[in-house]
Amino acid sequence: MRYDIVIIGGAIVGSSVAYYLREQGFSGTIALVERDPQFAHAATTLSMASIRQQFSIPENIRLSQFTLKLFRRLKEEFGADADIGFREGGYLILAGEDGLPILKSNHEAQMAEGADIVLEDADQLTRRFPWLSTEGISAGAYGRTGEGWFDAHAMLTLFRKALRQKKVDFIAADVTGIARDGNRVTEVSLGNGETLEAGIVVNAAGPNAGKVAAMAGLELPVEPRKRNVFVFEAREKYADMPLLVDPSGIYVRPEGSVYLTGGAEPEEGDRAPDPGDFEVNWPLFEEVIWPVLATRIPAFEAIKPTRAWAGHYDYNTLDQNAVIGPHPQVGNFIFANGFSGHGLQQAPAVGKALAELIVHGGYRTVDCSAFGYGRVAEGRAFRELNVI
Repeated sequence: MRYDIVIIGGAIVGSSVAYYLREQGFSGTIALVERDPQFAHAATTLSMASIRQQFSIPENIRLSQFTLKLFRRLKEEFGADADIGFREGGYLILAGEDGLPILKSNHEAQMAEGADIVLEDADQLTRRFPWLSTEGISAGAYGRTGEGWFDAHAMLTLFRKALRQKKVDFIAADVTGIARDGNRVTEVSLGNGETLEAGIVVNAAGPNAGKVAAMAGLELPVEPRKRNVFVFEAREKYADMPLLVDPSGIYVRPEGSVYLTGGAEPEEGDRAPDPGDFEVNWPLFEEVIWPVLATRIPAFEAIKPTRAWAGHYDYNTLDQNAVIGPHPQVGNFIFANGFSGHGLQQAPAVGKALAELIVHGGYRTVDCSAFGYGRVAEGRAFRELNVI
């Protein structure tokens, strides 16, 4: 079986690449290979499904702004029934005295890109959100528009459903090997015994991307990180609550009649988990998260945890930023990896960018040159400071 393009990873990044390849007029054959066709353990479907413009570098802001524009015209793009439940509740990122210079610097970058983010001191925040305790807080950056959360399953379904009318072959299988002939990848071997000849290979394998690159003899500093998300009930319902990020890294946001929270994993000792480890670390909630929530939102001293889940996401150990584009030597191996927690919100932009690169030979809509593999080869970090 021969395909012009084999995309390894069929969740939101891989599906976006395939979708925009067709939208850009690519008429060749495309295979979308996914080992978990129900997406039970996919980073896409286990994420917090949020979108923000509060990043530290302009390139990340632009990627999310592209996706925001897509959300604004979802029905025009995917049909009258298209709905991902986008709630424009905003982000509120808080900083103490130590974190204030970075918060201000980030805000300047966001304002320069036209993001609707306001920087407010503790008194202003208390007036805006009376339920918030600003103990130890110097300021907060609040996204009044253009930020919020949505249904990740619905978003993925829109892309996958659209692909069924675009002559893309869905293949449910593990990738077990990638063959090279000099400076070109030539074949992708599957766990079911099949081999796919490939003109171009796109690595969209999420947390598994580092291993996929290694199959082609290429180094990619991307590995999985395990993250826990907890659901809890509270007597008080705050309709105006944004996705709040405490200086500790703990976050919380409303989800219908309940709340979602996480961000308790310590940086020290944070390592790649066992591939099959999706067990929830419940002590994190009681020992780490709950005390922070009770301090920041006094009404949350009395809350009831109900359920939780754990997922893996793709973490770029070099600089917590995406790696996008072809390998400098192996030019037909293309990266779409290492988003470090913001892949879902940036996937449509990356899909569009890579489709333009493949079809037209260059980026047109969103320039992803800064995310190129060259910095990986040089060990040169292009660091995103606002990682949640």
